[in-house]
Amino acid sequence: MVEATYPATPLALPDLSAARQARTAWLLALPAVLLMIAFILAPLAAVVFLGFTDFELGYGSFRFVGFENYAELFFDRTFRQSLWNTAIYSAIVAPVSLFLGLGIALLIESEKIGQSFFRTAYFLPVASLLVAMATVWQYLFHPTIGPINAALQLVGITGPNWLGSSSTVLYSLAIIGIWQSAGFNMVLFLAGLTAIPRDLYAAANVDGAKSGLDRFFLVTWPMLGPTTLFVITISVINAVKVFETVKTLTEGGPNKSSEVLLFTIYQEGFVYLRVGYASAMTVIFLAVLVVMMFIQYRLLDREVHYT
Repeated sequence: MVEATYPATPLALPDLSAARQARTAWLLALPAVLLMIAFILAPLAAVVFLGFTDFELGYGSFRFVGFENYAELFFDRTFRQSLWNTAIYSAIVAPVSLFLGLGIALLIESEKIGQSFFRTAYFLPVASLLVAMATVWQYLFHPTIGPINAALQLVGITGPNWLGSSSTVLYSLAIIGIWQSAGFNMVLFLAGLTAIPRDLYAAANVDGAKSGLDRFFLVTWPMLGPTTLFVITISVINAVKVFETVKTLTEGGPNKSSEVLLFTIYQEGFVYLRVGYASAMTVIFLAVLVVMMFIQYRLLDREVHYT
């Protein structure tokens, strides 16, 4: 009788389950990938392509002009002014709304009564339509019947023409931007505060951190590092993208003192129909935004403590 012999180790079979899982994952991700290509990557590629042309809406043909649009930008006084206005606006709105949102979040977190009410009240500016609220702000900033100037008049101060003066219009728009962004930042900081383990505060108290200020700098602020980095990023992006208030309240005036970058792109692309030139502006806008985010992460991410 011949005895059958078997190998000492079983034959290795291909891992069909891993391949099947990978194929299923790609099928599930395919709709999102297609949407990203259709609504993000393809428009971005079209903008970059049109930035090298003299394409204008209403004309059937266009020609490649190379870097002429970008060269023109450096001598465009309106573009430089809008870039400067955007930088000033962002430098005011982003840090003020960040610290204001953090302060409101700390106050709400420390107060156990009425937390839901205050969260809703401070978040309302984010949920409301800014174009509709612009009418309210236009009334508040009115030089003659506005309540802001009326309150200043009570203490003997003559209020300025907030939205009609070149010296105050950008700061007036920054106030509206802070009002709109602080509530959103507050919600983000509240989420970060609730994620901090309570044991750390007890340990800090044992180590001698008796005051609330000591506990904030020893525990709260370091543990809010990831949240703060995210809030800074979102605040800067939202500030740079300001458009609605400028379009609704000032139209870039007076004397282009409130004209920001997105409004200039809108004017060139949809009013003057210079799509190629507006596309070059958009590429510069995106490049500046990417560089700012890269520098921000390189500088701030080193100081962030992840848990």
